[in-house]
Amino acid sequence: MSRLTRRRLLQRAASSPAPTGATGTPLGAAAAMTAGATVASAVAAPEGGSDPAAEPRTALRFPTGFGWGAATSAYQIEGAAKEDGRGESIWDTFSRTPGRTSNGDTGEIAADHYHRWAEDLDLMRDLGLDSYRFSISWPRIQPDGTGQPNQRGLDFYRRLADGLRERGIAPMATLFHWDLPQALQNNGGWESRDTVERFADYADIVFRALGERIPVWLTVNEPKTVVQNGYLRGHHAPGRQDPDAAYLVAHHLQLAHGRAVQAFRATGQPGRIGPALNLHPCYPADDSPAAAAATRLYDGYENRLYLDSVLTGSYPADVLADLGPQSRLARGIVDGDLAVISAPVDLLAVQYYTPIYVTADGGTEQRWPTSVAAWQQIYPDGMFDMLTRVTRDYGPIPLTITENGLPTADILAADGTVEDTGRVEFLRDHLTAVHRALAAGVPLESYHVWSLMDNFEWEVGYDQRFGLVYVDYATQRRILKRSAHWYRQVIRDNGF
Repeated sequence: MSRLTRRRLLQRAASSPAPTGATGTPLGAAAAMTAGATVASAVAAPEGGSDPAAEPRTALRFPTGFGWGAATSAYQIEGAAKEDGRGESIWDTFSRTPGRTSNGDTGEIAADHYHRWAEDLDLMRDLGLDSYRFSISWPRIQPDGTGQPNQRGLDFYRRLADGLRERGIAPMATLFHWDLPQALQNNGGWESRDTVERFADYADIVFRALGERIPVWLTVNEPKTVVQNGYLRGHHAPGRQDPDAAYLVAHHLQLAHGRAVQAFRATGQPGRIGPALNLHPCYPADDSPAAAAATRLYDGYENRLYLDSVLTGSYPADVLADLGPQSRLARGIVDGDLAVISAPVDLLAVQYYTPIYVTADGGTEQRWPTSVAAWQQIYPDGMFDMLTRVTRDYGPIPLTITENGLPTADILAADGTVEDTGRVEFLRDHLTAVHRALAAGVPLESYHVWSLMDNFEWEVGYDQRFGLVYVDYATQRRILKRSAHWYRQVIRDNGF
C-alpha cells in the first residue's frame, strides 16, 4: 500500500459516515453514468426537494406475508457481562478504557435484557412483531473463543428462541455483532487467519445447539463498520488506526462469513443463512468527470468490496488496484478463498442509514439535515436507490432490511409518555421508500427497525437513543414511545 493510499484512507475514514442507522431533480446523473453503471444505479441526488410533511399521503399497503420486525445486538442490551460463564469481549476492554466511550459508559448492565428477556418478549408480542433479529454473544458461548461450549450461555439462547416461538415471533439470529472474545484479540484478532477457523468452530457449535429453533441466520454484521471504525478511525473496538491491517481484516471477516455458511450447510439443519451488510449509496457531489470517478472508487470501498466478494466471488479490481499488490489484503488472499466467501447464500440482509456525497477530490459533503448523530444524513430515497441497485446489479436474491433507524433526543415526560414524532416521520418516509422498492420488483421479504429498545450505542454510550421503547436505565423500566404505538398500528394494518 502506497503512502498516498494510506493517507487517503485515513482521511476518508475521518469524513465517512460512522454507523452504529425526498424526491427531486437528480444531480450528477450524467457524470455517474460515465463512472459506470454500478454507481449510476444509485444516483438520485436532488438539488432541492419538497417538504414530505406538507404533501398529501395515500394509504400504503404492503404485500400479504411481508414481515415486520425489530433488531438488537447482544452487547448493546444484554448486560450480565460477568455472569454464567461469559468471557471478556473486546468491547468490555474497549469501553472500560478511559476516554473511549462517552461518560465512560459500558455494556456491563446495558438494558439488562439477560435477566428481563421474558418481559421483553412479552413486549415484542404486544407490539405484534413477526420477527426479532438479535445476536448471539460469542464470549457467552466460548469464553475464550475456543474449546467446549458454555452450556449456560447456550441455554440462555435456547430459552430466548423458544420464548419467541411460543409468542409467535420468528427468531433471526446473528452470529457476530462485533463482540469478539478478548482472548482471540490477544492472539491477533481478525488480523489472524486462525480467528476465521475459530469462528467456523463457534458457528458449528451454535448451529448444532440451536439450529432447529432458528429459521434465519445472519453470519457477520457490518464487516465494513469493523474495518472502518475499528481499524481506520479507531473509535470502535479494538481501537486501531492501521489501513494496512484494516483491509486484511475485511478479507478475514468475509472469509469467516463463508466458513460459517459452509458450516451451516454441513449440519444439514433447516433454515436460511446470509450476511448483514450496511450499504451507503454514493452520489457524485457535482457533474464533473472527476467527481464521477471518485464516486466510483468510493462506492468500491463502501459497497462493492463486500457485495462483489459474497455475490460474485471477486473483489473489485479498482479497489485492489488502489490498495496495491503489496497490500495485506492482496497478500492475504489464498487460492480458494473467494470460492469460500461466495458460498451460495439464501438471502442478503441490508442495513441503511445514510447516503454519501463524494467530491472530485474524494472527500465528502453534507446535502441533507442530520440526526443527532452527525454522520447520519436523513435521505429516505437512498433506501430505494440501494435496494433497487442491489437487485439490478446482483440479481433477484431475497432481501431483508435488518437495520434502519434514527436517534432522537427522547425525553420521558411527567405523564409517562415519550413523544418521538421525529422518529415516526423518519420511519414513515423510509417505509414509503421501501414500498416503492417493492413496487419496482425488489424481492424484499421483511423490515426490522433499529432498534427495539434504547441501548448501549457503542462509542457514544447511552447518549443516543434509537429505540421504539424507552429504557429508564436507573430502574430498567420500559416505556413505549409514540413510535412504538405507531409501529404497532403499521403491523396491524400491514401498512399506513
